[in-house]
Amino acid sequence: MYNFRTDLADERRDIFKKANKIENEIDGIETTEQVYSENLKTTKVKVTNENGAQSIGKPIGNYITIDLKKLKTATEEQIQRASEVLSKELRELIDLHVGKEDPILIVGLGNQYVTPDSLGPKVINEVDVTRHILKYMPECLEEGTRSVAAISPGVLGTTGIETVEILKGIVDNIHPKLLIVIDALASRSIERISSTVQLADTGIVPGAGVGNTRKNLSKESLGIPVIALGIPTVVETAVVVNDCLDLFIEKLQNDANSNESLNKLKEKDNYEEIKEALVPNDFNMIVTPKEIDELIENMKDVVARGINYAI
Repeated sequence: MYNFRTDLADERRDIFKKANKIENEIDGIETTEQVYSENLKTTKVKVTNENGAQSIGKPIGNYITIDLKKLKTATEEQIQRASEVLSKELRELIDLHVGKEDPILIVGLGNQYVTPDSLGPKVINEVDVTRHILKYMPECLEEGTRSVAAISPGVLGTTGIETVEILKGIVDNIHPKLLIVIDALASRSIERISSTVQLADTGIVPGAGVGNTRKNLSKESLGIPVIALGIPTVVETAVVVNDCLDLFIEKLQNDANSNESLNKLKEKDNYEEIKEALVPNDFNMIVTPKEIDELIENMKDVVARGINYAI
């Protein structure tokens, strides 16, 4: 198994293809793309068999990546358009697993006091919950309104309770038919930080992207389907160095027009070598951009609106 150190299925696919010099598609992987605009596109990766699952280290299922470029400077119109695309893709995933009126529980993972990890709790504050209204004032809602509940369960370090233990208790008591779990992810590209949304109907392993793996949240552990909605907010120092090295080599290539040794260096994924140099001195930090506050706020709006439109 490769040390992908990314939660994104399409990144894992690209890394595996590059490492194995595969020009066509990987056996067991189906991929389609749709471009909406210069700054907005979706990539769907479907893992169809065990070979595909083993190749990229992801369970059989559907993975949808929505790329939102230049989110830091996005206008209200661009944020709205992005949320509509997210809503469309999320609604299609929901319809694969539950009926139009089946109850849903939305879970915002993360630590609200740590900005790169605060997306989940921030989104929960914006979700339109209806379960209590349907129970106590049903006349205030349209007939056929879906029951929606939401919670931000905190993190193990502040609660002393594994997230799966909290959610199992809630599921056993309020009986939702589906979970939508929102969490921060790790990426292998600095361009993806708070500019990508991944949807997956295979559940999620909290903390996996930063090496702090917790118990998985999935149909196997909770008894109901789990849709994971994740956004990369951090990368490793080795990723930053590797990306910067590629950019530096590209500049040298442009200046020199041709250089065989630089071409070979750029074609190679130098992540592991860079990581080996950084780890012994504890320099392989998890990093996030200085604009993370603004990026999280914009992404919160995209995700919250997308969920509310979808359900």
